Amino acid sequence: MKLKTWLLLSYFIVMILPLAAAYALFASVNAYHEDRNVEEYFEKWTELQQISTVLKDPKLYKQGIERPQVKEISNPQTAIILYRNDGLPLYNSDPLVNSVSVIESKESLYKNLFQFENNYRNYSYKEPVFSGNELVGFFEVSLARDEWIDGVNNRTWSVIAVLIGIFCLIFISVSVLVNRKLNKRLTHLMKQMTAFASSEKVEDMQTTNDEIGELTSSFYSMRKQIEEARERIAKEQQEKEFMIATISHDLKTPLTSIRAYAESLSAERNLVDEEREEYREIIINKANYMQQMLDDLLMYTLLQSSTYEMDLVQVEGSEFFDMLLSDYEQLCYDKNITLEVQSEIEGIFNVNPKQLMRVTDNLMSNAIQHTPKEGAIWLAAVFSENLPNWVFPYVKQELKLDGPLLIVQNSGEGIDKEALNHVFEPLFQADIARSKKGVSGTGLGLSITKQIIEKHGGKVQMMSHKTIGTCVICKLPTIEGIGDGNENNFKND
Repeated sequence: MKLKTWLLLSYFIVMILPLAAAYALFASVNAYHEDRNVEEYFEKWTELQQISTVLKDPKLYKQGIERPQVKEISNPQTAIILYRNDGLPLYNSDPLVNSVSVIESKESLYKNLFQFENNYRNYSYKEPVFSGNELVGFFEVSLARDEWIDGVNNRTWSVIAVLIGIFCLIFISVSVLVNRKLNKRLTHLMKQMTAFASSEKVEDMQTTNDEIGELTSSFYSMRKQIEEARERIAKEQQEKEFMIATISHDLKTPLTSIRAYAESLSAERNLVDEEREEYREIIINKANYMQQMLDDLLMYTLLQSSTYEMDLVQVEGSEFFDMLLSDYEQLCYDKNITLEVQSEIEGIFNVNPKQLMRVTDNLMSNAIQHTPKEGAIWLAAVFSENLPNWVFPYVKQELKLDGPLLIVQNSGEGIDKEALNHVFEPLFQADIARSKKGVSGTGLGLSITKQIIEKHGGKVQMMSHKTIGTCVICKLPTIEGIGDGNENNFKND
């Protein structure tokens, strides 16, 4: 039950209790009145007849006489008033008003004659007295209902006692329930929050469907998110420390070589021209390697920033991808690798040309490094429904991307499944994944590639087979694309 419903129900019970008690009192008094009404009526009527016999004596209505017989029948439960025929009180059994002589008006004097009436406290009766045909006076008798009042009072106190008992029971029950449903659970939740804030172990407790249960679930969800954020931050910090250590080590090696060859060139010893040219070339290559490493580090850091927004421009697909896939023939020729290029993309694309060139360079450089001599590399920009025939069969089976695709495929020894799950992680170098020796790199190329494609709104998928080769496919979003005469609309993911 929701706490709101439970509290409203408790409030309703507490509010309805006085009304229920009042109704119970009324019902009890009414039932007692019904039970006693007829019996009491005849009892009082009989008593009235006995009193009336005495009060009908005309002699009692003379002024200035003693009335011992009236005093004899008067008592605290029986009040008697005698009036003269003009309404002047001659006798009143109530000592507090006995001396008061106020003439009653005729309207009041003649009102309700011969009517035996009852109210909450007494029965009353008024009757005229005649001497022959002459009206000599009136008598009024009030018979107290003490027994009935006592019964009503007893029932009233009984109802009050029951009411107090029920109120105490409800109060205790509500207190226990409030402590169990509110105080105890809130206190436990506060202790858990304090323990979590102090980095202490927090054990989950069973949640319910009420508001505190929802609050507890929200706390557990928030705690899980914070713990995941802490783990992610700790992992990122560890990666940064590892990256700094790794890059520092990788920079130290070419820097040492540059210094050694520079010292050799500056030393006063005879070097043939071929040696000087070789040393200069080594220094330039090492410097270029260091520059590439620093560029990768800078780009990786930039892409990691949540505030970095990549500037995109609209390009015509056919012209842009023809340009993007060109100029890799000489690199493959120098490595004795066969290269096949295919570009069949049309449409308008939102891209950052410089960054897509970096992606293609990274993928081609990685493919060239891990393709054996006399091997083959395939490079293509096509739509998913028109995959080239040279795409490995296992790639067609495992491909999960559709739309415009950038494909880089190479033959040779592939990557095992365990390493394939980590190739896009920073500093996971391709030469380690493929067990190549003598191949160096920053280990940031594939990670940078993945982040650049994702910044474009695309996705990257790598597939590999140990005895066949490796294929990397990047999905590129478009504004409006056309392929093979069929119009296709691709929206940014």
